[in-house]
Amino acid sequence: MTTRSLRLLALVCVAGSVLVIAQSDVPTAPVPDPLVMADGSRVKNASDWRTKRRPELLALFTREMYGVAPPRSPQMKFVVFDKGTDALGGKAIRRQITVLLKGDPNGPKFDMLLYVPKKATGRVPAILGINFWGNHAITSDPGVRITTNHVESGKNSYADLTCVKDGQATEACRGVNAAQWPIEAMMDKGYALATIYRGDIDPDTKDGFDKSLKAFYPELQGRGDNFSTIGEWAWALSRCIDYLVTDRAIDSKRVAVFGWSRLGKAALWAAANDERFSAAISDDSGAGGAKLFHRGIAENITRLNTVFPHWYDENFRKYNGKDTALPFDQHEMMALIAPRAVYVASAQDDANADPEGEFAGAKAAEPVFRLLGGKGTLPDKWPAVNQSVGDDLAYHVRTGGHDVKPFDWDQYFAFLDRHWNHR
Repeated sequence: MTTRSLRLLALVCVAGSVLVIAQSDVPTAPVPDPLVMADGSRVKNASDWRTKRRPELLALFTREMYGVAPPRSPQMKFVVFDKGTDALGGKAIRRQITVLLKGDPNGPKFDMLLYVPKKATGRVPAILGINFWGNHAITSDPGVRITTNHVESGKNSYADLTCVKDGQATEACRGVNAAQWPIEAMMDKGYALATIYRGDIDPDTKDGFDKSLKAFYPELQGRGDNFSTIGEWAWALSRCIDYLVTDRAIDSKRVAVFGWSRLGKAALWAAANDERFSAAISDDSGAGGAKLFHRGIAENITRLNTVFPHWYDENFRKYNGKDTALPFDQHEMMALIAPRAVYVASAQDDANADPEGEFAGAKAAEPVFRLLGGKGTLPDKWPAVNQSVGDDLAYHVRTGGHDVKPFDWDQYFAFLDRHWNHR
Protein backbone atom coordinates (compact mmCIF):
# COMPACT_ATOMS: atom_id res chain seq x y z
CA MET A 1 0.00 0.00 0.00
CA THR A 2 1.39 3.40 -0.93
CA THR A 3 1.60 6.30 1.47
CA ARG A 4 -0.85 8.17 -0.72
CA SER A 5 -3.49 5.45 -0.32
CA LEU A 6 -3.53 5.84 3.46
CA ARG A 7 -6.17 8.52 3.29
CA LEU A 8 -7.26 10.42 6.37
CA LEU A 9 -11.03 10.28 6.70
CA ALA A 10 -11.86 12.30 9.79
CA LEU A 11 -10.89 13.58 13.20
CA VAL A 12 -13.51 13.03 15.86
CA CYS A 13 -13.54 14.08 19.52
CA VAL A 14 -13.99 10.96 21.64
CA ALA A 15 -13.83 11.08 25.44
CA GLY A 16 -11.44 14.01 25.55
CA SER A 17 -9.27 12.76 22.68
CA VAL A 18 -9.04 13.51 19.00
CA LEU A 19 -9.35 10.15 17.23
CA VAL A 20 -7.62 9.89 13.89
CA ILE A 21 -9.65 7.46 11.79
CA ALA A 22 -7.77 6.18 8.79
CA GLN A 23 -8.77 3.93 5.91
CA SER A 24 -6.50 0.84 5.71
CA ASP A 25 -4.68 -1.13 8.34
CA VAL A 26 -2.47 1.72 9.52
CA PRO A 27 -2.30 1.44 13.32
CA THR A 28 -3.64 4.60 14.91
CA ALA A 29 -4.45 5.69 18.41
CA PRO A 30 -6.39 8.53 19.99
CA VAL A 31 -4.29 11.63 20.42
CA PRO A 32 -4.69 14.00 23.38
CA ASP A 33 -7.22 16.77 22.98
CA PRO A 34 -5.20 20.01 23.13
CA LEU A 35 -8.12 21.73 24.83
CA VAL A 36 -8.23 19.35 27.80
CA MET A 37 -5.93 20.37 30.64
CA ALA A 38 -3.80 18.04 32.74
CA ASP A 39 -6.39 18.02 35.54
CA GLY A 40 -9.11 16.93 33.11
CA SER A 41 -10.90 20.26 32.94
CA ARG A 42 -11.67 21.74 29.56
CA VAL A 43 -10.37 24.99 28.10
CA LYS A 44 -13.44 27.21 27.83
CA ASN A 45 -12.09 30.34 26.21
CA ALA A 46 -9.03 32.17 24.95
CA SER A 47 -8.16 33.33 28.46
CA ASP A 48 -8.03 29.74 29.70
CA TRP A 49 -5.72 28.87 26.85
CA ARG A 50 -3.44 31.83 27.37
CA THR A 51 -3.14 31.69 31.15
CA LYS A 52 -3.47 27.97 31.86
CA ARG A 53 -3.27 25.49 29.00
CA ARG A 54 -0.58 27.12 26.87
CA PRO A 55 1.92 27.45 29.76
CA GLU A 56 1.12 23.89 30.80
CA LEU A 57 1.82 22.49 27.33
CA LEU A 58 4.93 24.59 26.86
CA ALA A 59 6.34 23.26 30.13
CA LEU A 60 5.41 19.70 29.14
CA PHE A 61 7.21 19.79 25.79
CA THR A 62 10.21 21.55 27.33
CA ARG A 63 10.54 18.92 30.03
CA GLU A 64 9.68 15.77 28.09
CA MET A 65 11.10 16.41 24.63
CA TYR A 66 13.06 19.55 23.67
CA GLY A 67 14.85 20.42 26.90
CA VAL A 68 15.53 23.65 28.74
CA ALA A 69 17.32 26.44 26.85
CA PRO A 70 19.34 29.20 28.53
CA PRO A 71 17.95 32.71 28.85
CA ARG A 72 19.25 35.48 26.65
CA SER A 73 22.42 36.87 28.17
CA PRO A 74 22.31 40.59 29.05
CA GLN A 75 25.87 40.75 27.67
CA MET A 76 24.86 39.54 24.21
CA LYS A 77 26.20 41.76 21.41
CA PHE A 78 25.77 42.08 17.66
CA VAL A 79 28.83 42.84 15.56
CA VAL A 80 27.74 44.01 12.12
CA PHE A 81 30.88 43.31 10.11
CA ASP A 82 29.18 43.84 6.73
CA LYS A 83 27.14 46.98 7.27
CA GLY A 84 25.31 47.13 3.94
CA THR A 85 26.76 46.12 0.59
CA ASP A 86 25.03 46.08 -2.79
CA ALA A 87 24.47 42.46 -3.75
CA LEU A 88 22.61 40.12 -6.07
CA GLY A 89 23.02 42.32 -9.12
CA GLY A 90 21.67 45.37 -7.34
CA LYS A 91 18.53 43.67 -6.01
CA ALA A 92 19.62 43.55 -2.40
CA ILE A 93 21.57 45.14 0.38
CA ARG A 94 23.64 42.53 2.19
CA ARG A 95 24.42 42.64 5.89
CA GLN A 96 26.36 40.10 7.92
CA ILE A 97 26.23 39.97 11.67
CA THR A 98 28.16 38.01 14.26
CA VAL A 99 25.97 37.25 17.26
CA LEU A 100 28.15 37.13 20.39
CA LEU A 101 25.88 35.20 22.70
CA LYS A 102 27.75 36.19 25.87
CA GLY A 103 29.30 39.35 24.47
CA ASP A 104 32.72 37.70 24.20
CA PRO A 105 34.39 37.18 20.78
CA ASN A 106 36.03 34.08 22.25
CA GLY A 107 32.75 32.75 23.59
CA PRO A 108 29.73 31.23 21.86
CA LYS A 109 28.86 32.96 18.61
CA PHE A 110 27.51 32.50 15.11
CA ASP A 111 27.14 34.49 11.90
CA MET A 112 23.87 35.62 10.37
CA LEU A 113 23.46 36.58 6.72
CA LEU A 114 20.78 39.16 5.91
CA TYR A 115 19.56 40.34 2.52
CA VAL A 116 17.16 43.29 2.37
CA PRO A 117 15.41 44.28 -0.89
CA LYS A 118 17.17 47.33 -2.26
CA LYS A 119 13.93 48.70 -3.69
CA ALA A 120 12.31 48.79 -0.25
CA THR A 121 11.12 52.21 0.89
CA GLY A 122 10.12 51.25 4.41
CA ARG A 123 10.47 48.42 6.87
CA VAL A 124 10.06 45.04 5.19
CA PRO A 125 8.85 41.65 6.39
CA ALA A 126 11.45 38.93 6.73
CA ILE A 127 11.84 35.18 6.37
CA LEU A 128 14.30 33.66 8.84
CA GLY A 129 15.62 30.13 8.50
CA ILE A 130 18.54 27.84 9.24
CA ASN A 131 20.45 26.42 6.29
CA PHE A 132 22.14 23.03 6.07
CA TRP A 133 25.59 23.66 4.58
CA GLY A 134 26.64 27.23 5.26
CA ASN A 135 25.52 30.77 4.52
CA HIS A 136 27.87 30.72 1.54
CA ALA A 137 26.12 27.61 0.17
CA ILE A 138 22.74 29.24 -0.45
CA THR A 139 24.13 31.89 -2.80
CA SER A 140 27.03 32.41 -5.19
CA ASP A 141 27.48 35.93 -3.77
CA PRO A 142 31.28 36.23 -3.36
CA GLY A 143 30.94 38.59 -0.39
CA VAL A 144 29.35 36.05 1.95
CA ARG A 145 31.72 34.85 4.66
CA ILE A 146 32.54 31.14 4.36
CA THR A 147 32.07 29.26 7.61
CA THR A 148 35.17 28.01 9.38
CA ASN A 149 33.17 25.36 11.21
CA HIS A 150 32.95 21.79 10.00
CA VAL A 151 30.87 21.06 6.89
CA GLU A 152 29.99 17.55 5.78
CA SER A 153 31.40 16.42 2.45
CA GLY A 154 30.32 14.25 -0.45
CA LYS A 155 27.40 14.58 -2.82
CA ASN A 156 23.73 14.34 -1.92
CA SER A 157 20.44 15.05 -3.64
CA TYR A 158 20.46 18.70 -2.55
CA ALA A 159 24.07 19.89 -2.77
CA ASP A 160 27.37 18.80 -4.28
CA LEU A 161 29.68 19.00 -1.30
CA THR A 162 32.72 17.47 -2.98
CA CYS A 163 33.98 21.06 -2.73
CA VAL A 164 34.54 20.49 1.00
CA LYS A 165 38.15 19.59 1.82
CA ASP A 166 39.08 18.07 5.18
CA GLY A 167 35.80 19.25 6.67
CA GLN A 168 36.27 22.84 5.52
CA ALA A 169 34.19 24.65 2.91
CA THR A 170 36.08 26.24 0.02
CA GLU A 171 35.34 28.94 -2.56
CA ALA A 172 33.96 26.21 -4.81
CA CYS A 173 31.19 25.63 -2.26
CA ARG A 174 29.50 28.95 -2.97
CA GLY A 175 25.93 28.48 -4.16
CA VAL A 176 25.88 24.68 -4.04
CA ASN A 177 22.54 24.71 -2.19
CA ALA A 178 21.05 27.78 -3.90
CA ALA A 179 18.24 25.80 -5.55
CA GLN A 180 16.38 25.55 -2.23
CA TRP A 181 16.70 29.26 -1.49
CA PRO A 182 15.06 31.56 -4.12
CA ILE A 183 16.66 34.69 -2.72
CA GLU A 184 16.13 36.91 -5.76
CA ALA A 185 12.44 35.98 -5.82
CA MET A 186 12.23 37.01 -2.16
CA MET A 187 13.79 40.35 -3.02
CA ASP A 188 11.33 40.81 -5.89
CA LYS A 189 8.48 40.08 -3.47
CA GLY A 190 9.79 42.67 -1.03
CA TYR A 191 10.83 40.15 1.63
CA ALA A 192 14.12 40.20 3.47
CA LEU A 193 15.93 36.92 4.09
CA ALA A 194 17.94 36.10 7.21
CA THR A 195 19.75 32.81 7.63
CA ILE A 196 22.27 31.00 9.80
CA TYR A 197 24.20 27.76 9.33
CA ARG A 198 23.16 24.80 11.47
CA GLY A 199 26.82 23.75 11.89
CA ASP A 200 27.72 27.13 13.41
CA ILE A 201 25.27 26.21 16.17
CA ASP A 202 25.86 22.47 16.47
CA PRO A 203 27.84 19.97 14.35
CA ASP A 204 24.74 17.76 14.37
CA THR A 205 26.56 14.53 15.20
CA LYS A 206 26.29 12.08 18.08
CA ASP A 207 29.73 13.04 19.35
CA GLY A 208 29.65 16.75 18.52
CA PHE A 209 28.76 18.18 21.92
CA ASP A 210 32.18 19.76 22.58
CA LYS A 211 31.93 21.75 19.34
CA SER A 212 28.35 22.89 19.89
CA LEU A 213 27.05 26.04 21.54
CA LYS A 214 25.50 23.75 24.15
CA ALA A 215 28.98 23.17 25.56
CA PHE A 216 29.01 26.77 26.83
CA TYR A 217 26.01 25.98 29.06
CA PRO A 218 27.16 22.93 31.07
CA GLU A 219 24.61 23.65 33.78
CA LEU A 220 21.92 22.52 31.32
CA GLN A 221 23.43 19.07 30.80
CA GLY A 222 23.43 15.94 32.94
CA ARG A 223 19.69 16.24 33.57
CA GLY A 224 16.54 14.77 32.04
CA ASP A 225 15.48 18.05 30.47
CA ASN A 226 18.93 18.82 29.05
CA PHE A 227 19.49 21.49 26.39
CA SER A 228 19.09 19.51 23.13
CA THR A 229 20.15 20.17 19.55
CA ILE A 230 16.64 20.82 18.22
CA GLY A 231 16.15 23.12 21.21
CA GLU A 232 19.51 24.73 20.49
CA TRP A 233 18.63 25.51 16.87
CA ALA A 234 15.28 26.94 17.95
CA TRP A 235 16.99 29.04 20.63
CA ALA A 236 19.46 30.39 18.05
CA LEU A 237 16.54 31.47 15.86
CA SER A 238 15.24 33.53 18.77
CA ARG A 239 18.66 35.14 19.14
CA CYS A 240 18.40 36.08 15.45
CA ILE A 241 15.10 37.83 15.97
CA ASP A 242 16.76 39.63 18.89
CA TYR A 243 18.90 41.26 16.22
CA LEU A 244 16.14 41.74 13.64
CA VAL A 245 14.07 43.85 16.04
CA THR A 246 17.01 46.28 16.16
CA ASP A 247 17.46 46.58 12.38
CA ARG A 248 15.55 49.58 11.06
CA ALA A 249 15.08 47.92 7.68
CA ILE A 250 13.03 45.06 9.15
CA ASP A 251 9.38 45.06 10.19
CA SER A 252 9.83 42.97 13.31
CA LYS A 253 6.07 42.39 13.56
CA ARG A 254 6.25 40.40 10.32
CA VAL A 255 8.96 37.79 10.69
CA ALA A 256 8.30 34.21 9.58
CA VAL A 257 10.47 31.30 10.67
CA PHE A 258 11.09 28.66 8.01
CA GLY A 259 12.72 25.24 8.14
CA TRP A 260 13.06 22.10 6.05
CA SER A 261 13.45 18.55 7.35
CA ARG A 262 15.12 18.52 10.81
CA LEU A 263 15.34 22.30 10.64
CA GLY A 264 11.56 22.38 10.13
CA LYS A 265 11.29 20.63 13.49
CA ALA A 266 13.37 23.44 15.00
CA ALA A 267 11.38 26.16 13.23
CA LEU A 268 8.11 24.93 14.75
CA TRP A 269 9.61 24.72 18.24
CA ALA A 270 11.10 28.20 17.83
CA ALA A 271 7.68 29.65 16.97
CA ALA A 272 6.03 27.71 19.80
CA ASN A 273 8.41 29.35 22.27
CA ASP A 274 8.83 32.81 20.79
CA GLU A 275 5.67 34.75 20.03
CA ARG A 276 7.61 37.37 18.10
CA PHE A 277 7.46 35.03 15.11
CA SER A 278 4.24 35.95 13.35
CA ALA A 279 4.29 32.86 11.13
CA ALA A 280 5.96 29.46 10.95
CA ILE A 281 6.61 27.32 7.88
CA SER A 282 7.39 23.61 8.27
CA ASP A 283 8.60 21.84 5.13
CA ASP A 284 8.83 18.02 5.35
CA SER A 285 9.49 18.15 9.10
CA GLY A 286 8.13 14.65 9.78
CA ALA A 287 8.58 12.92 13.13
CA GLY A 288 9.31 15.38 15.90
CA GLY A 289 7.98 18.10 13.62
CA ALA A 290 4.44 18.17 12.24
CA LYS A 291 3.75 14.43 12.05
CA LEU A 292 1.58 12.64 14.61
CA PHE A 293 3.54 9.94 16.46
CA HIS A 294 0.25 8.23 17.34
CA ARG A 295 -0.16 6.99 13.78
CA GLY A 296 2.55 4.48 14.58
CA ILE A 297 4.11 4.46 11.11
CA ALA A 298 7.18 5.83 9.33
CA GLU A 299 10.01 7.37 11.41
CA ASN A 300 9.40 6.75 15.09
CA ILE A 301 10.67 7.82 18.50
CA THR A 302 13.09 4.92 18.85
CA ARG A 303 14.77 5.77 15.56
CA LEU A 304 15.00 9.46 16.42
CA ASN A 305 16.60 8.71 19.77
CA THR A 306 18.95 6.05 18.37
CA VAL A 307 20.17 7.62 15.13
CA PHE A 308 19.98 11.22 16.38
CA PRO A 309 20.35 10.94 20.17
CA HIS A 310 21.45 14.58 20.43
CA TRP A 311 18.28 16.01 18.89
CA TYR A 312 15.97 15.66 21.91
CA ASP A 313 16.44 15.56 25.65
CA GLU A 314 17.10 12.53 27.84
CA ASN A 315 13.51 12.43 29.09
CA PHE A 316 12.26 11.76 25.57
CA ARG A 317 14.05 8.40 25.52
CA LYS A 318 11.60 6.89 27.98
CA TYR A 319 9.02 6.96 25.20
CA ASN A 320 11.00 4.65 22.88
CA GLY A 321 8.59 2.12 21.44
CA LYS A 322 5.61 4.00 22.88
CA ASP A 323 4.61 6.22 19.94
CA THR A 324 0.94 5.28 20.05
CA ALA A 325 0.80 5.66 23.85
CA LEU A 326 2.57 9.01 24.04
CA PRO A 327 0.77 11.32 26.53
CA PHE A 328 1.23 14.25 24.14
CA ASP A 329 1.79 14.71 20.42
CA GLN A 330 2.96 17.23 17.88
CA HIS A 331 -0.42 18.79 17.17
CA GLU A 332 -0.26 20.21 20.70
CA MET A 333 3.17 21.67 20.01
CA MET A 334 1.87 23.33 16.83
CA ALA A 335 -1.15 24.56 18.76
CA LEU A 336 1.27 26.59 20.90
CA ILE A 337 1.82 28.80 17.84
CA ALA A 338 -1.88 29.66 17.48
CA PRO A 339 -3.37 32.04 16.53
CA ARG A 340 -0.25 33.00 14.58
CA ALA A 341 -0.06 31.53 11.08
CA VAL A 342 1.35 28.05 10.43
CA TYR A 343 2.02 26.38 7.10
CA VAL A 344 2.75 22.64 7.01
CA ALA A 345 4.03 21.19 3.74
CA SER A 346 4.59 17.59 2.70
CA ALA A 347 5.87 15.66 -0.30
CA GLN A 348 3.94 12.73 -1.74
CA ASP A 349 6.93 10.37 -1.95
CA ASP A 350 8.44 11.34 1.42
CA ALA A 351 7.23 8.19 3.14
CA ASN A 352 9.71 8.48 6.03
CA ALA A 353 8.11 11.78 7.08
CA ASP A 354 4.57 10.31 6.79
CA PRO A 355 3.02 13.16 4.76
CA GLU A 356 -0.50 12.14 5.70
CA GLY A 357 0.57 12.18 9.33
CA GLU A 358 1.87 15.74 8.89
CA PHE A 359 -1.55 16.77 7.61
CA ALA A 360 -3.21 14.93 10.49
CA GLY A 361 -1.01 16.83 12.93
CA ALA A 362 -2.04 20.17 11.50
CA LYS A 363 -5.69 19.16 11.42
CA ALA A 364 -5.60 18.04 15.05
CA ALA A 365 -4.25 21.46 16.06
CA GLU A 366 -7.15 23.21 14.35
CA PRO A 367 -9.51 23.38 17.37
CA VAL A 368 -7.04 25.71 19.12
CA PHE A 369 -6.75 27.94 16.06
CA ARG A 370 -10.55 28.15 15.87
CA LEU A 371 -10.83 28.95 19.58
CA LEU A 372 -8.36 31.81 19.18
CA GLY A 373 -10.01 33.28 16.10
CA GLY A 374 -7.89 31.76 13.34
CA LYS A 375 -9.24 32.09 9.80
CA GLY A 376 -10.28 29.19 7.64
CA THR A 377 -10.33 25.44 8.19
CA LEU A 378 -8.48 22.50 6.75
CA PRO A 379 -10.50 19.85 4.91
CA ASP A 380 -11.46 16.65 6.71
CA LYS A 381 -9.69 14.59 4.06
CA TRP A 382 -6.07 14.67 3.02
CA PRO A 383 -6.13 17.04 0.02
CA ALA A 384 -5.13 16.24 -3.52
CA VAL A 385 -1.50 16.75 -4.48
CA ASN A 386 -0.32 20.20 -5.53
CA GLN A 387 -3.28 21.93 -3.90
CA SER A 388 -2.83 24.43 -1.08
CA VAL A 389 -5.62 24.39 1.50
CA GLY A 390 -6.45 26.36 4.65
CA ASP A 391 -5.77 29.93 5.67
CA ASP A 392 -4.03 30.87 8.93
CA LEU A 393 -3.40 27.13 9.32
CA ALA A 394 -2.47 25.91 5.85
CA TYR A 395 -1.18 22.77 4.18
CA HIS A 396 -0.16 21.19 0.90
CA VAL A 397 1.31 17.94 -0.33
CA ARG A 398 3.19 18.21 -3.60
CA THR A 399 4.45 15.61 -6.00
CA GLY A 400 8.01 14.43 -5.53
CA GLY A 401 10.19 13.64 -2.56
CA HIS A 402 11.97 15.14 0.43
CA ASP A 403 13.17 18.55 -0.79
CA VAL A 404 12.24 22.22 -1.07
CA LYS A 405 10.92 22.99 -4.54
CA PRO A 406 9.72 26.12 -6.38
CA PHE A 407 6.12 24.93 -5.92
CA ASP A 408 6.64 25.01 -2.15
CA TRP A 409 7.97 28.56 -2.20
CA ASP A 410 5.11 29.73 -4.44
CA GLN A 411 2.66 28.55 -1.77
CA TYR A 412 4.67 30.10 1.05
CA PHE A 413 4.81 33.46 -0.70
CA ALA A 414 1.04 33.41 -1.29
CA PHE A 415 0.50 32.38 2.35
CA LEU A 416 2.68 35.17 3.71
CA ASP A 417 1.19 37.73 1.34
CA ARG A 418 -2.24 36.76 2.61
CA HIS A 419 -1.26 36.70 6.25
CA TRP A 420 0.71 39.93 6.16
CA ASN A 421 -1.51 41.80 3.66
CA HIS A 422 1.73 42.31 1.78
CA ARG A 423 1.78 44.00 -1.61
